[in-house]
Amino acid sequence: MLHAVVPAGGSGTRLWPLSRAQRPKFLLPLTGTDSSLLQATVDRVRLLSRPDHVYVVTGAAHAVDVARQLPEVPGDNILVEPSPRDSAAAISLAAAVIAEREPTAIMGSFAADHLVIDGGAFAKTVEKAMELAATGLLMTIGINPTGPDTGFGYLRLGAPVGPGYQLEAFVEKPDQVSAVEYVSAGNYLWNAGMFVWRVDVFLDQLKRHRPALHDAVRTLAAAWDSNRREALFAQLWPTLEKISIDYAVMEPAAAAGKVGVVPGDFDWHDVGDYNTLGQVLKANDKVGNVIVRGTGDALLSEAKRNVVVPAAGRLVAALGVDDLIIVDTPDALLVCPRDRAQEVKGLVEELKQANRTDLV
Repeated sequence: MLHAVVPAGGSGTRLWPLSRAQRPKFLLPLTGTDSSLLQATVDRVRLLSRPDHVYVVTGAAHAVDVARQLPEVPGDNILVEPSPRDSAAAISLAAAVIAEREPTAIMGSFAADHLVIDGGAFAKTVEKAMELAATGLLMTIGINPTGPDTGFGYLRLGAPVGPGYQLEAFVEKPDQVSAVEYVSAGNYLWNAGMFVWRVDVFLDQLKRHRPALHDAVRTLAAAWDSNRREALFAQLWPTLEKISIDYAVMEPAAAAGKVGVVPGDFDWHDVGDYNTLGQVLKANDKVGNVIVRGTGDALLSEAKRNVVVPAAGRLVAALGVDDLIIVDTPDALLVCPRDRAQEVKGLVEELKQANRTDLV
């Protein structure tokens, strides 16, 4: 039985003004259904786990909303971070808590804000990773590239092993020329940030490469069910290194031959911006307009390939415009070309510099 961990953090600034610090994208229904990205992720891992084997790591500001959206997940399985310390702290804490309950459990980590349409294919891939994790490898799941995307890190495959491969190296986000070379080579996958391992094996590697982080999360996990937990969090959590799980453990473990990879043969989307959302969701008409379900309506005339989010409870009308993003919320309206969707996060930075924290 898999212990499934869902890290739920980040504010999704490229999806502003829909996604805000107090209600980030993983809590929003961006799946084409009424389910939030978080709920869709938990539904997907439930193919492999019981509700009491599902854990969510989230910030204090979002714990209540997470619990409300996931009533079947036990309250003690919602691990609340006092402050964000990046993915290594979040995932390591979950591993340590699970190890207290089942020392050799197999754990999987799957981000709350990714969209996977075919849950069955996802589950079959995770089962292959579990098979190799049982042998002592730290496993990651890579996605077969659909093109030379420069927005993702890559995984370079080594020798075949069981239903997967040895992971030869993690590769940073490339430039366009390098991305074309990787995809053409055929032995590179996108790094989707999905991990599967035995918790005892992972914690051993954590102790080897980040001993201070290891000792802190083991101390916190040992006190999880005691009245000392809050005091220990206040003492230890602010001291933890802010570092990603890739840099902290997976890259040095891969260099030592301890990491494997299984290709994910399923559609996977990191819903990072509105242009991606427009590509993922089904168009509402024959000319490619995508209207994201909201509280208002949209009227589009002589308009093509637009992404419209009517979230202010009123009508959004557009005439004679193509390839735009239009997001209408009660206190902010965003209009920008689809090919500049990645730049929306810059607007959030400008608002922060102007002390408009009420809008971010």
